[in-house]
Amino acid sequence: MSIPAFSVQEIPFSYHGSWFGVSPVVAPHTYADDLHLVSHQTGMHPVLRFVPTVGGARVEATVEATPSRLSWVHGRGRVDLAYGRADAIRLRGRGLGLRVSSAEPELTPFSGTYLYRDPVDGAHVFTSYETGRRYRVTVLTGRPPEAAGVQALGRAERGLHLADDGGPWEILVEEADGEREPYAPSATFDEVVASVEAEFAVFVDAVAPWRSADTPAAELAAYVLWSATVRPAGFLKRPAVLMSKHWMDKVWSWDHCFNALALANGVPELALDQFRLVFDHQNGAGCLPDSVTHSEVLYNFVKPPIHGWAFRRLRERLPHDVDRAVVSLVYRQLEAWTNFWLTARVAPGDALPHYHHGNDSGWDNATTFDPDHVIQTSDLAAFLVLQMRELADLARELGLEADAVAWRRAADRMCDAMLRQLWAGDRFVARAVGSRHTWMSSSLLDLMAIVLGDALATGPRTALAERIRAHLTPYGLASELTSSGHYRSDGYWRGPIWAPSTVLIEDGLRRGGFTDLAADVSSRFRALCERSGFAENFDALTGEGLRDRAYTWTASGYLILAEAYERRRASAPR
Repeated sequence: MSIPAFSVQEIPFSYHGSWFGVSPVVAPHTYADDLHLVSHQTGMHPVLRFVPTVGGARVEATVEATPSRLSWVHGRGRVDLAYGRADAIRLRGRGLGLRVSSAEPELTPFSGTYLYRDPVDGAHVFTSYETGRRYRVTVLTGRPPEAAGVQALGRAERGLHLADDGGPWEILVEEADGEREPYAPSATFDEVVASVEAEFAVFVDAVAPWRSADTPAAELAAYVLWSATVRPAGFLKRPAVLMSKHWMDKVWSWDHCFNALALANGVPELALDQFRLVFDHQNGAGCLPDSVTHSEVLYNFVKPPIHGWAFRRLRERLPHDVDRAVVSLVYRQLEAWTNFWLTARVAPGDALPHYHHGNDSGWDNATTFDPDHVIQTSDLAAFLVLQMRELADLARELGLEADAVAWRRAADRMCDAMLRQLWAGDRFVARAVGSRHTWMSSSLLDLMAIVLGDALATGPRTALAERIRAHLTPYGLASELTSSGHYRSDGYWRGPIWAPSTVLIEDGLRRGGFTDLAADVSSRFRALCERSGFAENFDALTGEGLRDRAYTWTASGYLILAEAYERRRASAPR
């Protein structure tokens, strides 16, 4: 396996299971001059700053990163950093010093980082109000560090300096929930690096055994997923793949489905955990939260019900059957989630459900929502049709024949209502709940009913495919027509290319018989990721990565499409 190198300006250096990473990104859209230890417990918080030095003075060093090692290189000296385990990093220097200091110089009774020297073992400890954790620094090799700001209150420089003039040095930094026995390393630094390298290689070989020179970004995509995974803590009761270890450090209730699909074939248990973790917070009304992270669960909005579609695709990709008890539980959870939409989101006298806001659709500011926000849309109806059909199949598998018949009929009724009320002859319209006012937009959201594939009548299916073709730029599917007066290059859902819409539409086109168009959508998006990385979204006309630059559903979208491409290529007649 070739070890992918990457820029920490784009992707944080982290480790599978860890709640912190090393990155210059210290807040939304904010890049510091130095690398920081950034924790994602209780939110995104820069805790420690790392500054390379020569003769005690700061120097500009070249930063190099692979999945197993991060390095600062300057002249004849270097500092290397590697994870000893998920909550501990080791730093080793020769010919180059390092200053490790608190990221925030101001200490108040409720914020900041305090530094003291533990009289029991002599280690220096940074204790952070923001994360609620302690960061113990233990010297493994070399002279004791020069300390500044020990026990200082108020505003002060608090930190440790590992000098470059005393031979090689090595320290250990641990993130701890409280008092505990110090971590005693049993391996050398080089052995730690080799161990992490081997661990990541196993993950890549499991997730992307199909990779080839034609899918060159597969290993880096796997790293984005592997490094964004955190161990269970706080409200996340399962191992969870965060959307990013930059500022999008949550699990939103549709993003997780794409991560589950990308992981399904290689690490099936982790994949099932990704699908199920938001259902751990399903409320009594059947509603899923908008998002879950370490220290909050939000219910003010929801996300679209793509979960029936996702569970069908997930089971197709898993290397083994899902345990019957799990299938039964998922059936009841999907049933409750569907009934939420059929009751809480269907107005009296209506046949179709509605969104309360663009946020509910996942397309927060799409132009579909410009005339009104509480609206009925074809994408929502289509997702529920697929979800009810999956419920029918699951019910039949579980021996619930009456339920299976009822869900199939409910799906047919909703599909009929969608076409009767929202199809305008050549396209779908959106409709305001109450006024019944309808309108058309130039948003790709209006075309998402293509996810029904061949379950949608030929006429509407063909019309949608032609309109989808108009959204294709050299880099992929623009979320708003580039000719629209509302198009914005960095307008979130008003122009940029996104992974989830790409994966859903590619799947619908392919199942609807438009295989050439589906292949074009796939190849352009894959080439975009190979060129511009795994950003949250991309400029539709230049291909530039936008917003959070290490987004897991983008990496997952690449892996899903790349695997399908490689498997089709392998099975094609020679």
